[in-house]
Amino acid sequence: MNRPATGTTSTALTPGQHWTRARGAALVLVLVLIGGIVLATVQSTGSHGALDPRSTDPHGSRAVAELLRARGVTITLATTLDEATAATDGESTLLVTAPDLLTETQQVTLRRTLAGAAGRTVLLGPGMPSLPTLAPDVTSATSAPVESLAPSCTLEAATRAGSAELGGERYLTDPGADIDACYPSDGLPTLVRLPGPDATDTVLLGSPDILYNDRLDQQGNASLALQLLGSRAHLVWYLPSLSDTSAVDAPDDDTTGNFFALIPSGWLWGTLQLALAALLAALWRGRRLGPLVTERLPVAVRASEATEGRARLYRKANARDRAATVLRTATRTRLAPALGVPVQDAHSPERLLPALSARLPETASDPGHLLFGPAPADDATLIRLADQLDALEREVRTS
Repeated sequence: MNRPATGTTSTALTPGQHWTRARGAALVLVLVLIGGIVLATVQSTGSHGALDPRSTDPHGSRAVAELLRARGVTITLATTLDEATAATDGESTLLVTAPDLLTETQQVTLRRTLAGAAGRTVLLGPGMPSLPTLAPDVTSATSAPVESLAPSCTLEAATRAGSAELGGERYLTDPGADIDACYPSDGLPTLVRLPGPDATDTVLLGSPDILYNDRLDQQGNASLALQLLGSRAHLVWYLPSLSDTSAVDAPDDDTTGNFFALIPSGWLWGTLQLALAALLAALWRGRRLGPLVTERLPVAVRASEATEGRARLYRKANARDRAATVLRTATRTRLAPALGVPVQDAHSPERLLPALSARLPETASDPGHLLFGPAPADDATLIRLADQLDALEREVRTS
């Protein structure tokens, strides 16, 4: 008499197992949230970027800005091209901290504005992206390390300052042109002054290091910076910004239809970082620590069901070669002990076939072809091979 089962075995995961599997991802999520909060807190403390006259960081420029104010120079901070051009007049010095970041449209607008206004323009580290428009008479050469350099020119500001820490961009100029080429590095100047009409001029500085807070007290950096930026009563300090609407090119530049041109660069970098994090998480979760280990199934599966399921997989994949190999390997493994051949030599034709021929000298089948032959060409040949292997095994066991 059969008794009803008193309990059932469930393969569903328990809450504890769910937590064990999910705690790694939860930990990563918590760390990302904490990092985001910390980063937002740090960025909201009022700190500013490099060359910002409000920044007290080592690469900020508040020190030189305070010295200029003490000398009576008023400073106007501009973060857009419209603000910079509107604040520039005949009594102004315009400092452009990153001219290479300006788009071609911005460079043309800036050049047009400077041509109609008297004053001095100081460009920090201009290179190939901006020189053809802002200083067409000068070309960029290979860069040089920032180091203490001698003036080696007659420019009054340079001779008064003496040695200063310059380098970065080096410039090629026309030897016959009426320009001041100072602070040469390997024969090429890192400071160039281009005189313009009336009292205007343009100064190219190969590197901005003399304006950094932590470099201002070195060599003649402070003297050179104050003379270049304090020659006029008003200084427009232009920090190019990604939020400047003038950075978007005109419609004829074919950017209005580009979706990615409308996305701030920070979002693209953030997307790249998230993709990298997802890839690392996938590698972490999909890692293999060693060979696969068999484990007991929670339920019993009949051998016939497992065989049929495996056969269906072979048939679906048309893997007749693999199926034939499995059949032949199993037959050789069972025949070897019956023929007195060690199991480790069961798959060696030189050891198995002579023993088989000695046991069945008059068999009608070709043992070598059955046990070590080529893969069947079709399903019918595979079925016939299976029948012949069964017949051979029965013949051996009954002989």
